[in-house]
Parts: sequence; C-alpha cells; structure tokens
Amino acid sequence: MSSEKRNELGVFFHMLYELNKGLRNLALLTTTEENRELIEERLEKCGYEWLTEELKSGYINIFFGAKDPINVLKKFKKNSLKDFTPEEDFILGILLGYNTNQQCKRYLTRKAG
Repeated sequence: MSSEKRNELGVFFHMLYELNKGLRNLALLTTTEENRELIEERLEKCGYEWLTEELKSGYINIFFGAKDPINVLKKFKKNSLKDFTPEEDFILGILLGYNTNQQCKRYLTRKAG
C-alpha cells in the first residue's frame, strides 16, 4: 500500500471518528478511485450517507456524514464544486465546519468578483 493511500485512509478514519463523536456532521475527502470501495463499505457499515464527485484529475471527492447535510448538497443538483453559486459555496463551507469568518470573507470576495 502506497504512503499516499495510507495517508488518505488515515484522514478518512479521523473524519469518521469526528463524525462518530459528534464533532462534525459533514466531511469532504479527496482521494483516489482505488479507495472508493473500502470507504463506501465503511460508510455503509456505519450508517452514514455519502455523495461522490468524480474529478477530471482521476481523483474523487466524497462528501459523507449525516443524512440532512447530504440531502442539502443533493438539492443543489450540481456535478462539480466549480458550479456552486457563492451562496451554495458558503453553505457548504459552514456545513463542513469551516471557519465562519473566513467563509464570510470568501463569500464576499466571490460576490464582488
């Protein structure tokens, strides 16, 4: 197993730990396609919802966590993070637990641009 794969899976298991402890409700992991099956099996076992975005780089984004945050993302009906409006991007950042002040600055910058 490559060190990159181990690192990505280590990050995944840490995010899963945070979900299980209630520290977050939604997580985002960018990983390789080869990790997909293992990650989805674990999410299924743990009862979490997930949504996968395939990237042109050959990597995938996996959003995972509680049902309601995943359903919010599904309502956006976007195939890529690049297609998110400034408002959707802001909501996603807040759902992921990013710094609120930084998300406000990011939103204002995107609205001005």
